[in-house]
Amino acid sequence: MLFTRLASRIGSVEREASNVPKKSVVIPTFNERDNIGTLIAQVLEQDPEIEVLVVDDRSPDGTGRIVAEIAREQGRVHLLERERRDGLGPAYRDGFAWVLGHGAEIVVQMDADFSHAPTMLPKFFEQIAGCDLVLGSRYLDGITVVNWPIERLLISYFGNWYVRRVTGLPVRDATGGFKCWTRAALENVGLSRVRSNGYAFQIEMTYRAWRRGLRVKEIPIIFMDRTVGDSKMTLRISMEALWLAWWLRLASLFGRL
Repeated sequence: MLFTRLASRIGSVEREASNVPKKSVVIPTFNERDNIGTLIAQVLEQDPEIEVLVVDDRSPDGTGRIVAEIAREQGRVHLLERERRDGLGPAYRDGFAWVLGHGAEIVVQMDADFSHAPTMLPKFFEQIAGCDLVLGSRYLDGITVVNWPIERLLISYFGNWYVRRVTGLPVRDATGGFKCWTRAALENVGLSRVRSNGYAFQIEMTYRAWRRGLRVKEIPIIFMDRTVGDSKMTLRISMEALWLAWWLRLASLFGRL
């Protein structure tokens, strides 16, 4: 009887341990029903330790329902539904808080539209071993963007040049959204103080990491424009990135970052 109780307790502990995600991939979604199922499957294929958290903003196309169905069948998939759509930055902050609260040690952020290749995940996990933040860069080895209209490419490329000039941030792609963080790095940047959204959120997170002396490394990626669904880019999101660069510089100078 004692052995049975002990074995039962050990089994319970093992099940609890197996439910703690060591590597978490956080994917914000809004109206991505045509992409999300295939994307989740490809992400899980990359590493048996990966767990996926989809942060859905009540997508009217039923993205959340699809993820919930997958989660019922696949224990490595989780859904965090938010009450309303209020942007990429808040979605990531909520997602990061969730995975950190569930024991994640390595956290990847990526888009839901296949612009970020799941096959790059092993490379991120390899590189994070020697630093705090790994950035997937579209501009490290020339320009590695596929199928973008020229006007959008120019806005992105020169926008990154502008951010470097204003802030001094020594990375080629400050606005990219394919990143891998250590737990300690996310805890260090002060998520509760991050105020921006969209591309500006990507800039602010990397800038905060750099200013805190964290080890940041860029690796080249191939960025593929989405083939299904609609882009979430707006003029307001683009303009936010322009003024944020000056706010970050001033906040850092006055010790208010």
